[in-house]
This record gives sequence, C-alpha cells and structure tokens, in this order.
Amino acid sequence: MTPGLWRSLGDRAQVWPGRNWPLGATWSPESTNFAVYAPDATDLWVCLFDDEDGEHQLPLTEHSLGIWHGALPDLAPGTRYGFRAHGPWDPDNGLRFNSRKLLLDPCGLAVSGIGDAARSVLVDPSFDWEGDVPLKRRWRDTVIYELHVKGFTQLHDRIPEDLRGTYAGLGHPVVTDYLNDLGVTAVELLPVHQFFSEPALLERGLTNYWGYNSIGFFAPHGAYSAAGDRGQQVAEFKAMVRSLHRAGIEVILDVVYNHTAEAGPDGATISFRGLDDRGFYRRVPPEPAEDGEPAADDAFDDTYWDVTGCGNTVNSDDPLALRLILDSLRYWVTEMHVDGFRFDLMSALTRTGPDIDMSCKLLIAMGQDPVLRHVKLIAEPWDVSMGGYLVGNMPPPWVEWNDQYRDTIRDFWRGHLGGTHAVATRLAGSSDLYADDGRSAYNSVNFVTAHDGFTVRDLVSYDQKHNEDNGEDNRDGTDNNRSWNHGVEGETDDADILALRRRQAMNLMATLCLSNGVPMLTAGDERGRTQGGNNNPYCQDNEISWLDWSSDDAWLDVYELTKTALRLRREHQTLRQRHWFEGRPTIVGGPKDLAWLHPSGREMTDADWHDTDLRTIGMFVSGKPLREPGKHGEQLLDASFLVWFHAGAEPCAIFLPSNDWVSKGQVVLSTDPDVPVGTAVASEQELVIGPRCVVVLQEEEWLRAAVKQS
Repeated sequence: MTPGLWRSLGDRAQVWPGRNWPLGATWSPESTNFAVYAPDATDLWVCLFDDEDGEHQLPLTEHSLGIWHGALPDLAPGTRYGFRAHGPWDPDNGLRFNSRKLLLDPCGLAVSGIGDAARSVLVDPSFDWEGDVPLKRRWRDTVIYELHVKGFTQLHDRIPEDLRGTYAGLGHPVVTDYLNDLGVTAVELLPVHQFFSEPALLERGLTNYWGYNSIGFFAPHGAYSAAGDRGQQVAEFKAMVRSLHRAGIEVILDVVYNHTAEAGPDGATISFRGLDDRGFYRRVPPEPAEDGEPAADDAFDDTYWDVTGCGNTVNSDDPLALRLILDSLRYWVTEMHVDGFRFDLMSALTRTGPDIDMSCKLLIAMGQDPVLRHVKLIAEPWDVSMGGYLVGNMPPPWVEWNDQYRDTIRDFWRGHLGGTHAVATRLAGSSDLYADDGRSAYNSVNFVTAHDGFTVRDLVSYDQKHNEDNGEDNRDGTDNNRSWNHGVEGETDDADILALRRRQAMNLMATLCLSNGVPMLTAGDERGRTQGGNNNPYCQDNEISWLDWSSDDAWLDVYELTKTALRLRREHQTLRQRHWFEGRPTIVGGPKDLAWLHPSGREMTDADWHDTDLRTIGMFVSGKPLREPGKHGEQLLDASFLVWFHAGAEPCAIFLPSNDWVSKGQVVLSTDPDVPVGTAVASEQELVIGPRCVVVLQEEEWLRAAVKQS
C-alpha cells in the first residue's frame, strides 16, 4: 500500500525489470539498476531527489530471492536517492518496516549529507588509473603508519587550504615525500567508510572523530572530500590511492563490519534495520525449553546481542550479511585499489552463534576468495566480551595487533618489568604466540601506541588519563595506561625531565622499529604529538587530535632517531627476518643466529633470566649468513648487529663478548648522548652507557664493505 501523499515520476511502466545483481545502484549511460535485499518487505520504492530536495517515488515491482529490483533509464551520476520499504511492524520478531522512513542503500557507493538529510548517490565508476596496480609488498618489508585522513593534514601549512583534511590533501606530494623520508611503507587509515556521529555526542556539541560508527560499507566518507559529496568523493579517493601507490606506499583501511551506526534497538533506523533487521543483527540466543531440550527452530529473542559495546553486532552468519561484507571488501580491492584491511573488533565476526569459531563462515570464505586471500589482512583480535580475546589464535594468513608486545615494551621502559625474559620474547617476534602453528614473526603487528590510548609523548608525560573534554567525567578510556610522567604530570619547563622524556620516547620508537615482526607507528609519535593526556579522543575533531606541523614544539630528535632506525631496518634483512630464530648457527662453525647477552659479555644463563632486578639485555642478531635463503636457494649475507636495551636508572658498563660475533664494531644508532653514532667498540672493551638508552652496534667488517661500495 503506497501512502497517498507520495507522487511517482509516472506509472509503473517507467521502471524496467532490471536484475537482482549486483546489489545496490549500478549506473550506466543507458540505465541504472537498483537491487536491494528486503525479504520480508511487501512493497519497496526507490526514491529520487531533485536539487530542491523534492522526492519522487517509483516502485520496484520485481522481487526474486528476497531482492527487490528494477532499472531506470537516463539518470545522471550525482543523482541522490534512497529506499522506502513497507511491511509488517513486529519488533518482537525482528520486523521493523516503516515506509515513512527513508533508508540509505546498504550498497551505495556514496552518501551526501548527514542525519535525516543523508541520501545515497549514483556514481559513475569510470576512472583513469594510469596503470596503477597493487604494490604487494611482503609483510617482512612492511612498516605501517596509522593515521587519520582529516587530522593528518588539517593543520599542514604546506598543503593548499582547500585540500587540508581531505583525501586530496593526503595524496599531496608534501605528504608522500614526508612518508618516504620517514621510511614507512603503508598507511593504515582510520575508518573511511561513511559514518555518522552518535546522537549523545551531538547533544554534547561533539562529533565522532575516529569514525568507528559505519553506515556505508561501500562509500568513502563524504566529509573527507575536497571536491564535494555528490559522488566526487569516490574519484578523489581513487586519486589519493593512485598518488600513494606512485610513491611506493600501500593503503590499508581500518574497517568496521562488526556493528553499524544504527546502535541498539532504540537507535535510529538508517538503512539495514529498515530492510532486514531480523537477519542482519545478532540476537541473544534463545533460552532452552524448560525440559532442557534445545529451543524450537522458530524461537526468537529480539534482544540485540552486543559484544561490540556499540549497541549491536552484525550477524556474519547470515548469508546476506556475509555477502555484503565480502562484496564490500572485494569492491575496495578491485575498484578502489586498496592493499589490505585492518578489522576492528574482529572477534565479534568470528562466531557461529555466540561462540568463537575459527572455522566460521567469514574466515572460510575469505580464505578461499581469490581476491581477498592475497591482500593484507590484519585483525584486532578481541571484542568487549570476556571470551573474545584471540591474540595468537587467528589462522593464517591473518596477522594480528599484538597488545602483549605493547604492554611488555611499555613496562620495560618504565621500569615495571620484573627481569628481561618477557621483553626478549617480544623483541624476537613473540614466538610464544605465533610459532606453534607454522606462522612467522611477521604475524605480529608490533605497536607501542595506536589511535586508542596515549601518544608516545603523552605516554612519557602523564601517569593518569585526562579525558574531561570528552564530557564523560573522565570515566571513559582505559586506566591501564602503563605510562610514566617522569616526575611531573603533564607539560613542564624542567629541562632534565624534558630530556629524559625525549630519550624515553626515542627508546620506545627504536625498540619498535628494531623488533622482529611488523612495526606500526602512530602518526605524529615521531615528532612529539600530544593529546594533552586524553587517551580516548574519539570525539575530539579539533587541535587535541590533529597533528601540529609547526616546528616550534616538534621533537625533531625523535624524528631523526626513528628515521635512522627504519633505515637500518630497510637496508638490512638481518633486522626483518621471516624465519624464526633458533639460537644456533646457520652454518657449521658460524655464529648463532640469535644470542642474548648479559652486560658482562656472557650469554644469558637461566639464573640471569630469573633475575628480576636485571634491567639490561643485549640482542645479537647474525647476518652471516641469514637463515632464509635467497631466490635461487643461495646463502644470503648481511651485517650482524648487537643491540643493547638498558632500562636501568643508573649508567651501565657493558662488554663485547670475545668471539666471532661483533668483535669490532661501531655505534650506528644511540639514544645516549654520551655514546654518539660513530663510536668505535672492540672485543673485551668496556663501554659505559647512560641510564635508560638503546645503543646499536654494527660489525666493522660490514661497515667497511659498505663504505667501499659507496
């Protein structure tokens, strides 16, 4: 039944039958095909909007396999549209049809406007990629840089003002030159799927800045477009990817498929809920019958099952929800040329019913998919449930955010780690998590900070979170920061404290860049970005979150140290190995591939590993030869390194061992100002390093060869 107040653009004959695939609106010069899944709807209309926002409704009369479809001729790209669905209103059984509610296309390629003014947009998909192809960089050669599209360039004075905070700004040569100079190989973009702000935030005069509130799995967020949101955002996003690829930088998207902006059952109906609420969102499993038998097949509980903390959980068991996720992923790879994905709260998607299932439909489908199985796949391997912590348990080819690395390295450098055993495990690639099932060290994405939590500068400047600006009475954000203010909470003019903080920041960055695994840096950490102690600025679309590019307060020494560490990693495969270390020689008579040294120069003993007061450890990594063979099976030779990590509060005397390891070398990286780069060190020589520092020695033989070749 069509409400009488609606007027169509003519009669039903104007709507061609069309086809039921692909889902969404598929534009061509001849016609636009509309296909939308709403199996329980009784009528469905496509609604077109003119420039004055006048609405014209046309019925989709074809209905097959739960999909309503039809085609309209002569529509122009940029045309705004939506859907209205009529059907039963029976929330107790997951049916929430309301034909008065305009719905966004779940597969729409662009969205214009926000809130009640939001409309899906027809997009001409043509684009001249100028030969662009995926980079397909190996994991062991990858250095990830997590950034926010808007926040990274919003304050950049060398980018044209009209491009700041946009896709075009991120693709600007100023940005690509900076990333190349620093040494990162991939950007991981905080969510760029179309998202909306939560009503509670808007009531407080805030917005969702991070973007973990998706509503359009195919649509690049319109507010990040310099060219406009009538479909121009699609071409602008593609141009950004093309620019980054030309600079040798991969593009990884942080994707949120585990929940949507529709929130809990009392939240707004924007798209999915008005079309297939029963299938798309998970429900609390029904209770067994009183006799203990399983619940009847038709038993239904309309209580949303929420393991995301956002009001709903997408039901990846449902065939059409699964199809939507897979179609979205393939679209971003094939049409938008992205190189990989980081999955927010991946555990919420790895379930069969309520239970974690490593053989769930989504994982099996992605592992078999000829497109998706060859891109970078990163899991945030947890959700908000008690049973959702999966670190170390994701199957190949997935790699994981390793929060155990983060916590251990933070504790080591703030002096809260009892001994050195745990830090050695993390430095070597976390074999305790990944070596038992055929995975490699690169399955660990190592990080010390991320968007969620303190920046590196705040990590060394605050003991407590300071989230008052979020309007939640400082209750939000974690209290488990593992941070240390070094004597004063927040900013200070004390020169000694400032010097120590900067050295500690350099220690954290050097450790991250030189650990085995895949390093992930958070944008701005290399130049001292601060959030003023806010460890949860998800709603701070302002200077609290934006990267300050002014040089007045940039920690340029931290930048140069980070750049040096990444250069060493890039130039020496010794520092980015794929095979696990075995603690034995790779050839007869050669040095061990990995050895751990006590400051006295001897190898660590069992007693040393159990010494809870030990704050210093040396990591020897051999390149003579590498355990991994070359392309044709040949032995590969590289430099050997001895890296000293000293977290003690007092200076420490260290000795080079008397053997064929780094018997004679030179300092190539140092956070100790009294042991500068270029310092020569020989066997059985005492070297005194200052409190809390990293010192990297490279064997002299390789240094001489490098100088000769240059």
